[in-house]
Formats: sequence, C-alpha cells, structure tokens
Amino acid sequence: MNDSTTVTGKRFTTQRLALMAMFAAILCVSAYISVPLPFTGYHVTFLNFIITLIALVFPLEQSLLISIVWLLLGAVGVPVFIGGNAGLGYLMGPLGGYTISFILVALLLPLLRGAKYNRIRFTVVSVASVIFVDLFGMVWLMNHMPWKTAWIAGFFSFIILDLVKAVVVAQIVPAFHKIMQNQVQE
Repeated sequence: MNDSTTVTGKRFTTQRLALMAMFAAILCVSAYISVPLPFTGYHVTFLNFIITLIALVFPLEQSLLISIVWLLLGAVGVPVFIGGNAGLGYLMGPLGGYTISFILVALLLPLLRGAKYNRIRFTVVSVASVIFVDLFGMVWLMNHMPWKTAWIAGFFSFIILDLVKAVVVAQIVPAFHKIMQNQVQE
C-alpha cells in the first residue's frame, strides 16, 4: 500500500486526512484572528490568508474539502465565520459574500496556480484571489447597502492589508510544502 502524501486514486492517506483536519481547524481559528476596522464595524481577518494558503498548498479536491468542512461547520452553528459568526442567516447576510468567495478561491486557485511552485505565478494568482474575494464580497454588500458605501466599506477598507497577506502567503508556500512533506513521512 502506498502511503505517500498525494491522493492515490480516489483514496486519501491517514496522514493526509489528519493534515487536512488540522488545516480545517486552523481555518476555523483564523476567523478569530482579526483587526476591527474603525467606522465600519467589519474585521480584517486571517481567513483569506489561510484559505489562500490552503488553495496554494493542497491539491484541488483536498483544498475544496477543507473549505467545505469549514463552511458546513459554520452553517450548522459552529462560530467559525468572520468575527466568530455562524449559521445560514449569516451566509445570507452582508458578509456572506466573502464567505462564499472563500469556497470559490479553494476551487479556482488550485486550477490556476499550476502543479509546480513558481514564485511569480503563485504571487499573481494569490493577489488575483484577494482582489476577487474583496470584489465579490463588495458586490454582495450592495444588496444590503448603497453601492458607494459598499465600495468604501467592502473593498477599500480591506484591499491594502489583503494584498500584503496575498504576497506573503505566496512566498511561504515552499516552506509549507517542506513542512507538510516531513510531517507525512514521519
């Protein structure tokens, strides 16, 4: 039996499942690592940093599974969304667009990044992903507030810090690959 770090056919190794569970837990905790923004009541969290890291490190099916586990936990009431929120009502509310966009990032980034690490390509897709998240979330906010307010509160408030996080996450991918490979081999 092959106990490698990759998916063997349709099967996941025990070590890979444990690693995926650990990253799902880290994703849940990342909602609590946040900085409240003045005047808006919103938070800049590490959710997009962690979901981008997951999407850049794990294969497509694993990235998607980790994010779906997180989404389902939040949907059934576990407080894992932005600001420790939870529930289906939250997903339909003003910040639900950001949450939904994270699932799309977990799906799209593994397809766009390529199979082999390339610093420039990973940085470009990482930056594109945070721009997508902030735009998607801002458009969703337009259903709950005037477009000008949504643009300022939902895009401009987040984009600078999100771009910094995107560049940083793309640079640390090789270190995470190495750590993960060592963990699975032990």
